[in-house]
Amino acid sequence: MADRLAQVSGHISNAYGRGLLAGEVAIITGAGQGIGRCAALLFAKEGAKVVVSDLDATKAQAVVSEIVAAGGDAIAVAGDVGADDFPKRVVGATVQKYGKINHIVNNAGFTYDKMIHTMPDDVYDVIMKIHVRAPFRLVREAAPYFRIKDQSNRSIINVSSTSGLHGNVGQVNYAAAKSAVVGVTKTIAKEWGPFGVRANTIAYGLVHTRLTAAKEGGASIEIDGKKVALGIPGARPPVTGASNPNAVTAFADIPLRRGATADEAAAGMLFLASPLASYVSGHTLEVTGGRGI
Repeated sequence: MADRLAQVSGHISNAYGRGLLAGEVAIITGAGQGIGRCAALLFAKEGAKVVVSDLDATKAQAVVSEIVAAGGDAIAVAGDVGADDFPKRVVGATVQKYGKINHIVNNAGFTYDKMIHTMPDDVYDVIMKIHVRAPFRLVREAAPYFRIKDQSNRSIINVSSTSGLHGNVGQVNYAAAKSAVVGVTKTIAKEWGPFGVRANTIAYGLVHTRLTAAKEGGASIEIDGKKVALGIPGARPPVTGASNPNAVTAFADIPLRRGATADEAAAGMLFLASPLASYVSGHTLEVTGGRGI
């Protein structure tokens, strides 16, 4: 035990000089834009070798180019996280390039909103597939590289939402999936904890990304040949600072009176992956500005 404590303390103290994730390898899904992109850049800045995965190959490669231009190390692995061959491809590419995996951030996802009485089975099922089945399958594929007792810093981070914690109108599929993610994470924490692996959930409130922008903006993705509109009908744009009078009414349910930036959201991921959270496992970190308390 003393040796373990010394190792953790040494890792933390050394990390400040070399980066909190120096020499570690992180797979981040949905990393072509938004929170995932910010996390990829932040992890790389802290010394991690980053596997940037995204449905859009061009966007994934663009993030890799940013990291490399800044002196970091990254590769792109494009693909649909829900595809049967995705876990084997991304784990294989990671191990072939870097020889190990320290962190998996299951960030990829989207919303497909409809009211309960109008939601068809396929709309419910695809959200469960992407937000619950896909993270499970990726973690399972990576098991041989996590279930090792070698004192390395290893973690799984799964993304949830206030919709998963409290439910949300028009999001029964998303709420169910994001609630299930918490149970998946806690189970990983219990099964893999003896190997030193930490597993945590990060639950976001309002983060200003394409998923929370006004649906009228026209952002969409194609899923199984269908165009899925993204965003929230009539969503308000970001406001600058709590002193802005518009914040009082626009974000009255958020104590900080604003939504988060993608960089702020990514910072929570970095904390959970870093040795600063070396004794945090099975936890759901709420990054919500106080919403829902």
